[in-house]
Amino acid sequence: MHFLISWFAYALVIGVVAFILPGVRIEGILAALATALVLGLVNGILRPVLLILTLPLTVLTLGLFLFVLNALMVLLAAAIVPGFVVAGFWWALLFSLILSLVVFALGEMTEPPERTVRYVRVERDVN
Repeated sequence: MHFLISWFAYALVIGVVAFILPGVRIEGILAALATALVLGLVNGILRPVLLILTLPLTVLTLGLFLFVLNALMVLLAAAIVPGFVVAGFWWALLFSLILSLVVFALGEMTEPPERTVRYVRVERDVN
């Protein structure tokens, strides 16, 4: 059940971000759901392999190449999913940045309190 809720929330965020950005267009709810699924699969399967392959370039650019990698994942999803159109690389980069920030914020707001690590300082009285 958690998977379905996350999938629909991710699709909703994709639809909202695509509505905000003029260079990204999504045609309907099915395209948003398909985009969420494809982005999840691409980020779960292909992205770790590309991270390892491009590690020297990522280290050389001090991590900035990860933004390029995210934009390429969005462009790949746009090539796979009919009804999801990205005008170019810079729109894909902006789309991936906004999408990452919103999904991170939603994840932080919906995180159950029992999964949050808190450090408590306990002072003991030596006397």
